[in-house]
Amino acid sequence: MKILLAVDGSAYTKKMLAYLTTHDELFSPGNEYFVLTVQPGIPARARAAVGKQVMDKYYMDEAERVLAPVAKFLLRHGIDAKSDWKIGHAGETIAQFADKGKFDMIIMGSHGHGTLVNLVMGSVATEVLAHCTVPVLLVR
Repeated sequence: MKILLAVDGSAYTKKMLAYLTTHDELFSPGNEYFVLTVQPGIPARARAAVGKQVMDKYYMDEAERVLAPVAKFLLRHGIDAKSDWKIGHAGETIAQFADKGKFDMIIMGSHGHGTLVNLVMGSVATEVLAHCTVPVLLVR
Protein backbone atom coordinates (compact mmCIF):
# COMPACT_ATOMS: atom_id res chain seq x y z
CA MET A 1 0.00 0.00 0.00
CA LYS A 2 1.25 3.50 -0.84
CA ILE A 3 0.61 5.75 2.18
CA LEU A 4 0.98 9.52 2.49
CA LEU A 5 1.72 10.77 6.00
CA ALA A 6 0.70 14.43 6.24
CA VAL A 7 2.62 16.01 9.13
CA ASP A 8 2.91 19.43 10.73
CA GLY A 9 5.24 18.78 13.67
CA SER A 10 2.50 19.21 16.26
CA ALA A 11 1.44 16.92 19.09
CA TYR A 12 -1.21 15.61 16.68
CA THR A 13 1.51 14.37 14.34
CA LYS A 14 3.05 12.51 17.27
CA LYS A 15 -0.31 10.96 18.15
CA MET A 16 -0.75 9.87 14.54
CA LEU A 17 2.68 8.23 14.50
CA ALA A 18 1.98 6.48 17.82
CA TYR A 19 -1.32 5.17 16.42
CA LEU A 20 0.42 4.02 13.26
CA THR A 21 2.96 1.94 15.18
CA THR A 22 0.22 0.01 16.98
CA HIS A 23 -1.48 -1.15 13.77
CA ASP A 24 0.56 -3.75 11.90
CA GLU A 25 -1.67 -3.63 8.83
CA LEU A 26 -0.78 0.06 8.39
CA PHE A 27 2.77 0.07 9.75
CA SER A 28 4.92 -2.44 7.96
CA PRO A 29 8.04 -2.37 5.79
CA GLY A 30 5.87 -3.85 3.00
CA ASN A 31 4.08 -0.51 2.61
CA GLU A 32 5.53 2.48 0.80
CA TYR A 33 5.51 5.69 2.86
CA PHE A 34 5.83 9.30 1.83
CA VAL A 35 5.95 12.13 4.39
CA LEU A 36 4.65 15.56 3.39
CA THR A 37 4.55 18.87 5.21
CA VAL A 38 3.04 22.05 3.83
CA GLN A 39 4.35 25.46 4.86
CA PRO A 40 1.96 28.43 4.65
CA GLY A 41 2.90 31.04 2.09
CA ILE A 42 4.35 34.34 3.28
CA PRO A 43 2.66 37.50 1.89
CA ALA A 44 4.34 38.92 -1.20
CA ARG A 45 5.36 42.18 0.50
CA ALA A 46 7.12 40.32 3.29
CA ARG A 47 8.89 38.08 0.77
CA ALA A 48 10.01 41.12 -1.21
CA ALA A 49 11.26 42.87 1.93
CA VAL A 50 13.49 40.03 3.09
CA GLY A 51 14.52 38.65 -0.29
CA LYS A 52 14.26 35.30 -2.06
CA GLN A 53 17.39 33.79 -0.50
CA VAL A 54 16.20 34.46 3.06
CA MET A 55 12.72 33.13 2.27
CA ASP A 56 14.07 29.96 0.67
CA LYS A 57 16.25 29.29 3.72
CA TYR A 58 13.31 29.95 6.04
CA TYR A 59 11.07 27.48 4.19
CA MET A 60 13.79 24.82 4.10
CA ASP A 61 14.57 25.24 7.80
CA GLU A 62 10.88 25.01 8.76
CA ALA A 63 10.36 21.92 6.61
CA GLU A 64 13.45 20.24 8.06
CA ARG A 65 12.25 21.06 11.60
CA VAL A 66 9.05 19.12 10.88
CA LEU A 67 10.37 16.32 8.64
CA ALA A 68 13.62 15.34 10.41
CA PRO A 69 12.03 13.95 13.61
CA VAL A 70 9.46 11.99 11.60
CA ALA A 71 12.13 10.49 9.35
CA LYS A 72 14.23 9.57 12.40
CA PHE A 73 11.20 7.95 14.08
CA LEU A 74 10.36 5.91 10.99
CA LEU A 75 13.97 4.81 10.49
CA ARG A 76 14.07 3.54 14.08
CA HIS A 77 11.19 1.26 13.06
CA GLY A 78 12.92 0.08 9.88
CA ILE A 79 11.01 2.30 7.46
CA ASP A 80 12.91 4.50 5.03
CA ALA A 81 10.24 6.95 3.87
CA LYS A 82 10.61 9.54 1.15
CA SER A 83 9.69 13.08 2.10
CA ASP A 84 8.90 16.43 0.54
CA TRP A 85 7.57 19.84 1.47
CA LYS A 86 5.38 22.30 -0.33
CA ILE A 87 4.34 25.90 0.12
CA GLY A 88 0.67 26.76 0.00
CA HIS A 89 -2.71 26.18 1.56
CA ALA A 90 -2.27 22.95 3.53
CA GLY A 91 -5.62 21.22 2.92
CA GLU A 92 -5.73 21.77 -0.81
CA THR A 93 -2.01 21.06 -1.28
CA ILE A 94 -2.17 17.75 0.60
CA ALA A 95 -5.24 16.65 -1.38
CA GLN A 96 -3.67 17.57 -4.73
CA PHE A 97 -0.39 15.87 -3.82
CA ALA A 98 -2.21 12.68 -2.83
CA ASP A 99 -4.29 12.60 -5.99
CA LYS A 100 -1.33 13.27 -8.29
CA GLY A 101 0.87 10.76 -6.45
CA LYS A 102 -1.77 8.02 -6.72
CA PHE A 103 -1.62 7.24 -3.00
CA ASP A 104 -3.83 4.51 -1.57
CA MET A 105 -4.35 6.36 1.71
CA ILE A 106 -3.57 9.55 3.62
CA ILE A 107 -2.96 9.36 7.35
CA MET A 108 -2.88 12.55 9.37
CA GLY A 109 -3.46 13.85 12.86
CA SER A 110 -6.45 16.04 13.58
CA HIS A 111 -7.08 18.52 16.35
CA GLY A 112 -10.63 17.19 16.64
CA HIS A 113 -12.29 20.51 17.45
CA GLY A 114 -15.68 19.31 16.29
CA THR A 115 -18.20 20.30 13.66
CA LEU A 116 -19.14 23.74 14.97
CA VAL A 117 -15.56 25.00 15.28
CA ASN A 118 -14.70 23.56 11.84
CA LEU A 119 -17.74 25.30 10.37
CA VAL A 120 -16.60 28.65 11.71
CA MET A 121 -12.81 28.28 11.43
CA GLY A 122 -12.26 25.44 8.99
CA SER A 123 -9.51 22.90 9.38
CA VAL A 124 -6.83 21.25 7.31
CA ALA A 125 -8.44 17.85 7.86
CA THR A 126 -11.83 19.11 6.71
CA GLU A 127 -10.31 20.60 3.57
CA VAL A 128 -8.38 17.43 2.78
CA LEU A 129 -11.60 15.44 3.09
CA ALA A 130 -13.45 17.92 0.87
CA HIS A 131 -10.84 18.07 -1.90
CA CYS A 132 -9.42 14.55 -1.99
CA THR A 133 -10.45 11.35 -3.75
CA VAL A 134 -8.02 9.27 -1.69
CA PRO A 135 -9.24 7.62 1.56
CA VAL A 136 -8.15 9.60 4.64
CA LEU A 137 -7.51 8.20 8.12
CA LEU A 138 -7.72 10.92 10.76
CA VAL A 139 -6.15 10.25 14.14
CA ARG A 140 -7.32 12.36 17.08
